[in-house]
Amino acid sequence: MARATLIWAALAAAIGVPIAAAALSPQLEWRGPVYILAGFAGIIALGLVLVQPLLIGGYLPGLAAYRGRRAHHWVGGALVVAIVVHVAGLWITSPPDMIDALLLTSPTPFSPFGVIAMWAIFAVALLALLRRRLRLRPRTWRLSHMVLAVVIVAGSVLHAILIEGTMETMTKAALCVLVLAATVKAMADLQVWRKQATSRGEGPARQ
Repeated sequence: MARATLIWAALAAAIGVPIAAAALSPQLEWRGPVYILAGFAGIIALGLVLVQPLLIGGYLPGLAAYRGRRAHHWVGGALVVAIVVHVAGLWITSPPDMIDALLLTSPTPFSPFGVIAMWAIFAVALLALLRRRLRLRPRTWRLSHMVLAVVIVAGSVLHAILIEGTMETMTKAALCVLVLAATVKAMADLQVWRKQATSRGEGPARQ
């Protein structure tokens, strides 16, 4: 019980502290409510990117195996909603800047990474919805999901690090490091597990 409490408290702190630090930023005084909403939707999205590998890796107490996978699906949907709110809010506040960002012609260095991560998130969500209809093999789904996950994590981290905005520098850097570490850990563990299962003669359905 104590270990489970510590894990959940650490996760809450990893996501909550950067949000709280951003809420205290003096830059918010010159921003409108729509822009602020869009910005915090982006911060929440980065936090959800941290949660995803923890769920699929089975590291969160009470959410292992089937429950973890189901929660992974729901958090993925919440991530899509957060990204839509983020992009829509920025579009409302500055359509020309968003057009440049979506066309990958923005002069700001962080924009392309955010846009690439956004499309990768949408691609994963679309594949998840159409997986049965497209009759994707488990191996094909895992490979495509893994590749897109790498794009999402790398793009999201670079996007966040390069932005000099309301997020406090140290807490933002810590959250980004945790996102990278959790992703690498989950992918490494899942690959080892699958290799072990294959060596024991377990088929794709069993996995």
